[in-house]
Amino acid sequence: MSDLVKRFPDEQGLKRRVLNQAAREVMLSQASDWPFIMKMGTTVPYATKRVKEHIYNFNRIYENLSRNTVNTEWLTGIEKKNNIFPDIDYRIFAKERLATEPGRLARQ
Repeated sequence: MSDLVKRFPDEQGLKRRVLNQAAREVMLSQASDWPFIMKMGTTVPYATKRVKEHIYNFNRIYENLSRNTVNTEWLTGIEKKNNIFPDIDYRIFAKERLATEPGRLARQ
């Protein structure tokens, strides 16, 4: 995700939607529920399916951005399905932290 932020540091419109969804998919794939469910042995197939789904979605977004293509119908579908963090800003994954002055980055 930090690679995408570096490549697309301040996008707007459709590309920003895509990048924000990529950030959601990363966060959803890393949710602590999935490994807990797997370790406890409850609904393991469901947890495995969800992790794989979020990783697939992220990889598809990454590949689409690399080719400069976006399937808006597919994007809208996963935005509706995985709609947690509606105000997420993909730049939270920047290796540099946002400074207080708009448009400037500060080193951590």
